[in-house]
Amino acid sequence: MQISKKAHSSLNLANNDLLQTPDKKPTNHHVNKSNKQEESTTKEPIEVDVLTYNHPSNNWKLIPVSNIFGAYKRVKNVITRTPTQKSMKLSEYFGANIYIKREDLQIVRSYKLRGAYNKIISIPESERHRTVFCSSAGNHAQGVAYVCNLLKINCIIYMPTNTPSIKFNAVRSWGKQYVQIELVGDTFDESFRASKERCNTENGIYVHAFDDEKIIEGQGTIAVEILEDIPESKIDFVFFPVGGGGCGAGISSYFKQVNPETILIGVEPEGSPSMYEAIKQQQVVELDTINTFVDGAAIKKSGAKPFEILNSVLKDIVLIPEGHVCTTMMKLFNEEGILVEPAGALAISALDKFKDQIRGKTVVCLISGSNNDLGRMTDIRMLSEIHQGLQYYMFVNFFQKPGALKQFIIQCLGPTDEITNLEYTRKNNREKGPALVGIKVKKPQDFEAIKNKMEELKITHRILQPNQEIFKMLL
Repeated sequence: MQISKKAHSSLNLANNDLLQTPDKKPTNHHVNKSNKQEESTTKEPIEVDVLTYNHPSNNWKLIPVSNIFGAYKRVKNVITRTPTQKSMKLSEYFGANIYIKREDLQIVRSYKLRGAYNKIISIPESERHRTVFCSSAGNHAQGVAYVCNLLKINCIIYMPTNTPSIKFNAVRSWGKQYVQIELVGDTFDESFRASKERCNTENGIYVHAFDDEKIIEGQGTIAVEILEDIPESKIDFVFFPVGGGGCGAGISSYFKQVNPETILIGVEPEGSPSMYEAIKQQQVVELDTINTFVDGAAIKKSGAKPFEILNSVLKDIVLIPEGHVCTTMMKLFNEEGILVEPAGALAISALDKFKDQIRGKTVVCLISGSNNDLGRMTDIRMLSEIHQGLQYYMFVNFFQKPGALKQFIIQCLGPTDEITNLEYTRKNNREKGPALVGIKVKKPQDFEAIKNKMEELKITHRILQPNQEIFKMLL
């Protein structure tokens, strides 16, 4: 498996006034009722440096259109009907019609409210005295808290200990007196096990974040709105983030039955490829370790029902490096004024991988949420610059003699190079001693010049990578 490390620094994103929201049109979708959907023979095959899956569609595995549209009728008076906006600049850059579905503008700032309401409103009145339990990295928790407060149902929500504060505080705010929060484990999966065990012990009602048909139905209402909003008769591509897979399963179920020629692309963070590995191995698997930076999609084990659906309909599932996600986030914030969370940037981050295939096509990217803590922006900027080859952290072995550091600065660094971090303690009883050095350059080639100078001076070094444990000291 080869994952492209190319920095997407050339993206020229739109300003807010260049995002156009088309007029809504009434729902009048033709449903293809055949048992199997064949992809159009006129579609060019997608050739990218990731695994490509061309499994035949099995409609019996999908959530029925009637269920999803029934969910839409239930949720539409509770949720915000978020816009599907055309990005003029992205469209110009890719030579395509690029739309973004703005679930970052949802009431709880993510799509999760849709599934949470559809699930909880389906609980019979006679059962609502029982406590609702769930586990979440933040967004699902907010949706559940909002609905439980609305319906006056008590809930206990388990969240990982590293949950961003903005999400923790929002859950407490939405749920008010009806929510109790328990911080358990370092990942969603650890929180899930603890919450499920307590739910079983206390005879509660469990509201799973993604592996539940009512949840999937609710998330599928995103597709209903997309197909109402876009004036073109055909949508060629839909890109959506994948964590546990519930959102993608809902969107895919609706599209494959209503607009079956649409190519569906799932996008996962490189450090948390649970659905990628499940499809690769043709069974749900649990990853040993994951990178939790893209917290909204950081799942060790994808859902069984979402896997069944996505395995049958996805054209591709793409892995995006966390640094690339950060670059997309920075551009959305700086150039469009759209603040998204890492998972919310995944779909747009995948476009460059498909630039040849989407030219001249109609494309929709889902921005899934915007629950991002501004305190993380420093780390996001740093990871973006590392991915683009503009920031480096390394251990440098200096000779333990007077003037060694001065020699490095004067002879190795260029006029535009900048030292951003320096931790160095001289050791008199050693010939050489390591120093932690951070360097920022104007362009990637400048660092090559630094390395060449260090080699001439016999100064050895080791570059640190964000996936190394020691790198956590810098975040």
